[in-house]
Amino acid sequence: MNTKRRRSQRDYSLAFKLAVVDQVEKGEMTYSQAQERYGIQGSSTVLTWLRKHGQQDWSLMALLFARKGAAMAKPDLPLTPEQRIKELEQQLDEANQKAQFFESVVDVLQKDYGCRVNKKAVRQVLAQKQIQGLNVTRACRYLGFSRQAYYQHFKADAARQAHNLLVLDFVREERLHQPRLGTRKLHSLLKPKALHIGRDRLFDLLRAHRQLVPRKRAYHKTTHSHHHFRCHPNLLKGPEQIVPDAPEQLWVADITYLPTRQGSAYLSLITDAFSRKIVGHHVHDTLHTAAVIQAMQKALKGRQYSGGLVHHSDRGVHYCSAPYQQLHAKYGIRCSMTDGYDCYQNALAERVNGILKTEFLLVLPKNLAEAQKMVDQSVQTYNTRRPHLALKYKTPDAVHRAFR
Repeated sequence: MNTKRRRSQRDYSLAFKLAVVDQVEKGEMTYSQAQERYGIQGSSTVLTWLRKHGQQDWSLMALLFARKGAAMAKPDLPLTPEQRIKELEQQLDEANQKAQFFESVVDVLQKDYGCRVNKKAVRQVLAQKQIQGLNVTRACRYLGFSRQAYYQHFKADAARQAHNLLVLDFVREERLHQPRLGTRKLHSLLKPKALHIGRDRLFDLLRAHRQLVPRKRAYHKTTHSHHHFRCHPNLLKGPEQIVPDAPEQLWVADITYLPTRQGSAYLSLITDAFSRKIVGHHVHDTLHTAAVIQAMQKALKGRQYSGGLVHHSDRGVHYCSAPYQQLHAKYGIRCSMTDGYDCYQNALAERVNGILKTEFLLVLPKNLAEAQKMVDQSVQTYNTRRPHLALKYKTPDAVHRAFR
């Protein structure tokens, strides 16, 4: 019985659609292979995405022209009887030589290395009926194990394969929302679903199905630290350093580069240091202070707790400017800044930047409006669905709300 939930276009994020379109247009897979690999429902869903977001011509006439050209290719001429006999003789000689070679290899493995033929390989040969007249009893006798052991292994392997399919279905479903979610975090999400699987076995399973996530790294400078504005001391180091024990005691801020096809864009983020939740964000096409302030204003608007709050950032001119400092004074916020040019002094903010760019914002958006939509969806998914190792595999939103 098929219990899979039917999905609509709203279930697929814009970043996921653009990533699929990019893979198809690069020739990594066809659109039908993409639908099968990612479990996308609908026979023409990916084709619709290609027509809407793709850079190539995916119109109906272009597809018909390509099929017509393939159909007009001339077939190969048939072989003469003499040529066919010669070909068969060559194939027979090669088959005999191949059989003798593998028999010798099996003998060496058994005698010199103590290895035995895997039952899975035997089952595959018997299922494919590659050798006419060969039955299970005779094959087991040839290889030195009983029919009972063979069938027990067959049953256990069938159960393992069924379990693997359930795990892969869950991974594909989760990666519709988080395309680059790592294996360890997927392993933590599988436990509440009663899909028990070891961490190393999950790595092997995803590696076998090409589902492991490679690392991507990039660097763009967005901080202008050489200015005449006053800098504040670093409150996160020294004997009296601030260590938050609840949400909204310490916020970290940073700006990261976000390119689009029409030019440069930037993303300003405010992250809670205790819960790792992104409490404020804003996408803008300039590095003016007024644009950076909007992320802080969103964070203040959604603030849930009272008490002292520290704002930590680098020495960028935006954070040291008078309008930004006036916002701190208005809400009674203490200001902390890095005391050098080392990015590790604002490591948490840099880490959140990296997560968004390497796990969610995978495809170049067309313009600023599309970048804003992608970031909004990515921040929502990051806050509510992505588990954190530092939070014992809980989501930032769950940790943030736990202190209400």
